[in-house]
Amino acid sequence: MSEAMLTWIDTHVHWDAAEFDQDREAALVRAKLAGVTHCLNPSVSVSGFSQIQALAEASHSCNDWPTLLPAYGIHPLYVDQIQPDDLQRLEAQLRAHRPFAIGEIGLDAYTGAPDFAKQQRVFEAQLHLAATYQLPVLLHVRHAVEAVIQTLKRVQRSGQKIPGGIAHAFNGSAVQAQQLIDMGFLLGFGGGCTYEGSTRIRALAAQLPLTAIVLETDAPDMSPVWLHGQRNESNQLPLVAKTVAALRQISLTALSGATTGNVARLLGRLTNGASAR
Repeated sequence: MSEAMLTWIDTHVHWDAAEFDQDREAALVRAKLAGVTHCLNPSVSVSGFSQIQALAEASHSCNDWPTLLPAYGIHPLYVDQIQPDDLQRLEAQLRAHRPFAIGEIGLDAYTGAPDFAKQQRVFEAQLHLAATYQLPVLLHVRHAVEAVIQTLKRVQRSGQKIPGGIAHAFNGSAVQAQQLIDMGFLLGFGGGCTYEGSTRIRALAAQLPLTAIVLETDAPDMSPVWLHGQRNESNQLPLVAKTVAALRQISLTALSGATTGNVARLLGRLTNGASAR
């Protein structure tokens, strides 16, 4: 199959971000023209739910856009903005609209991040919702992979089953990667692996089982090396895929088929509820 005919799923892109306000529709068209057929669009706060839902609904009637798959959650960097009823509003959104996942949720131990104990409480509350509604989760793990893993294990030991998910922008160790895989998680790789200095990410992208990886852009953030310092877009995903395929020494066709299949198995509805156009 020629490269122009290959299709891709962007498993992490923030189409509701303000950086897209000036040309969102054009950027969506560019993504579809590049072969991106579906995008997982996670929220970062309750305030973004309505726009993400509206974009997802619009994508189903616009053949020039990828199909946008909504995920709802409260990002760890936004927990200081949380309102007393936000978790209840999240649960109401899950009941009313049955998204494809809960996210973006997790922990962030980077300098300047909100109070870690507060992040932990909000994260665990959302994992409880994931278990209750049997939805996969889109994990944020920056500088906190081990803490996320231990939280997942503790929740699972309490009898709450989390139906897997995706560890977005994974940058942990090979041992941590295997622990997440054993719990039913896929690992997301994006622009980070295009930087030659990112040796750990590149090694993981090359060596992890093909059944365990998915591709993402995190647009408008995490730009690949050729867009360093510029806004990222979902249409860059096929170029990121070229890097991953080269690292793994496999064809783009094999990578497209495998990563698409991995997402379809996780979400379960790409072949029925939100089929590819």
